[in-house]
Amino acid sequence: MGKEKEIETQKSGWVTGLKAEFAKIIWPTKEQLAKETTAVVIASVILGVIIALLDFVIQYGVDFLVGL
Repeated sequence: MGKEKEIETQKSGWVTGLKAEFAKIIWPTKEQLAKETTAVVIASVILGVIIALLDFVIQYGVDFLVGL
């Protein structure tokens, strides 16, 4: 019986700790979330374009060297 009570105490302590940690979370506002999402999408598009351009240039260079 002592083990069951100890396990129940551990579970309730864990839940209490979890609630305390969730209380510390600072959730972003809708405006912040929109701005950060926009920034991520723009950065992803820019990096995608850069990678595509590099791929094109490298492919063109390899084709040119193979054709020599």
